[in-house]
Amino acid sequence: MITSHKLSILVMEDDREIASWYQQILLSRGHRVTITRLGEECLQIYTDRLHESFAKKPRTSDVQQFDVVILDYKMPDRNGLEVAKEILTINPHQRIIIASAYLVKTLIDGIMALSIPVEILEKPITNKMLIDTIEDTAIYEELRKLKINIEPFKLSHELLKKILDILKKGIVSK
Repeated sequence: MITSHKLSILVMEDDREIASWYQQILLSRGHRVTITRLGEECLQIYTDRLHESFAKKPRTSDVQQFDVVILDYKMPDRNGLEVAKEILTINPHQRIIIASAYLVKTLIDGIMALSIPVEILEKPITNKMLIDTIEDTAIYEELRKLKINIEPFKLSHELLKKILDILKKGIVSK
């Protein structure tokens, strides 16, 4: 594992086999996984955890009950984009990954139309693809190439990307 941090991951997936696969792979990496089978259930768990967090400490912009939320695009009750939009309305800093076997171009057009910052994983997803995406493998590898070791710090995906962008801009401008 590139990062030694245990991540908390919320997964919305109605296919039991795929949900079980997510759970097995992510648990084997030491992460905490919560599986939901419907959009409404996902939103309920997300908001419940957020409210629990606010009850324990004052509300701040960096409250993350889940490091990553993985949403299947095609669901029986609500699609992943609708759920993503609601989560991002509650918490605009939440990292969200939409997993879809459906036309990626259509999905990208929908994401752009809604102006929501999400990542996309195209199904079928390999074990390596899932792990590398969740654990920010590419970002850590780029930072390592720049001789920056931030692994001792637990940083959000959003902050990791910002650090890498700042470092790359600084190196390019020299």
